[in-house]
Amino acid sequence: MSIVSDPELLNQLLRLLTELTEESDGYLEREDDSQLWYNRGYANGMAAALTALGHSEALARTVAPDPYDRARDQQHLPWGKAYEHGREMGQRETYEVMSS
Repeated sequence: MSIVSDPELLNQLLRLLTELTEESDGYLEREDDSQLWYNRGYANGMAAALTALGHSEALARTVAPDPYDRARDQQHLPWGKAYEHGREMGQRETYEVMSS
């Protein structure tokens, strides 16, 4: 069951998710750019929240989220910490926006 009743809000979130995913393409090869890692984590956090809120179908039509394991083994390094923080924030803020 989804919390959001405004399809335009969902579309805005999906557009942001697409933009972040496209802009952070290749982040795994860019250990020198923590912002890319943060942005990719944020996008994946958004995807996790949208999936948990029942929007996996709309998400699947928009982007293919990374498997979480791709960056997880990097979490002890600066860029991995940026990814983890982005993931936490993306998930939390998506829940906040969707439940407001």
